[in-house]
Amino acid sequence: MSVNKVILVGNVGKDPEVRYLDNDVAVANFSLATTERGYTGRDGQTVPDRTEWHNIVAWRGLAKVVENFVKKGTQLFIEGKIRTRSYDDKDGNKRYVTEIYADNLQLLGRKSDNPATGEQGGGMASSSQPTQPSAPMNTPAQEDTFLGNDETDDLPF
Repeated sequence: MSVNKVILVGNVGKDPEVRYLDNDVAVANFSLATTERGYTGRDGQTVPDRTEWHNIVAWRGLAKVVENFVKKGTQLFIEGKIRTRSYDDKDGNKRYVTEIYADNLQLLGRKSDNPATGEQGGGMASSSQPTQPSAPMNTPAQEDTFLGNDETDDLPF
């Protein structure tokens, strides 16, 4: 058995590029930056932050969500899988590109971080089911109830 699963939390590097192929199939491409924070070692030397850039690909309904709600700077949670493809450049050299094919995507951050949505972070979309980004799956009120922060605890035990 093998598993190809990636989980990323980062910021979008530039506005997504969305194209429509035959039969109105949408595909979105964008870069996502993830940063490991630096630290000071025992010897007193400082190790700087390390930023990795990931090429993200979203298809169909998920691409349409990206088109409508994601822009440069948007903080995202992405689940997906790694895919590597190759092509020949103009000089005939074989080039390889590693991409993350998004299966799930969640907008993170504060309301002011996503002015296009007019909502707080927490909207979630998945490529395996129809998406309705105007009705996020886990609003803050739902999260409070789920996490047990509901003050109307009327359980009989």
